[in-house]
Amino acid sequence: MNVLLADDHLLFRDGLRRLLAQSNENMTFFEASSFDDVRRMCDGETAFDLILLDLGMPGWTGFETLGEIHARLPRTLLVVVSASEKRSDLLAALENGAAGFIPKSSSAKVLLGALQLVLAGGVYLPEQAIRGERMTDHGAAYNVGGGGAGEDDALGQLAGSEQLTPRQRDVLNRLRDGKSNKQIAHELGLTEGTVKVHVTAILRQLGVRNRTQAAITANGL
Repeated sequence: MNVLLADDHLLFRDGLRRLLAQSNENMTFFEASSFDDVRRMCDGETAFDLILLDLGMPGWTGFETLGEIHARLPRTLLVVVSASEKRSDLLAALENGAAGFIPKSSSAKVLLGALQLVLAGGVYLPEQAIRGERMTDHGAAYNVGGGGAGEDDALGQLAGSEQLTPRQRDVLNRLRDGKSNKQIAHELGLTEGTVKVHVTAILRQLGVRNRTQAAITANGL
């Protein structure tokens, strides 16, 4: 498995490489310290299976940069590992092709669990992103099966329409009916921010770009 570690801090790249190497001996690592390096390596001959990248590297011009990388390597798993703890950054990352968003404040255990989920086909969302604007590390949860009907159901779901959580299916059914986030939030007893996280995860999981496409896909489920 070819893994690209993109961060402008050598010490962080070194620690991340050592951590991942201990958990999976089949990984081959490559490193980049800027988005220019990432672009150059993405255009090279190496086929990357996983890219872990920080948003704050030199060459960052906005989330379209992430979308550009995703467009170049649509089959590569992109995971943001960032010091940012804003829900808005998480949503923008998912909307531009990221399969996960891991705050740098996360523990090693959380990071490895998140990557395990992403490699299994899931989308990782930290628990704190759903509970509020700031995401601090209280052990971000991940759930490979999707269980109850609470707000935390948006965490760590597996990709694929057949593996949407019950709560995501509730949201998707209402998208199919043309309802707004505000209406969905009122009907399901959620906040609008939580509904937006669910919608973003649903779009990412179904491989569609907007609510209309999601609704059309829902009609075929």
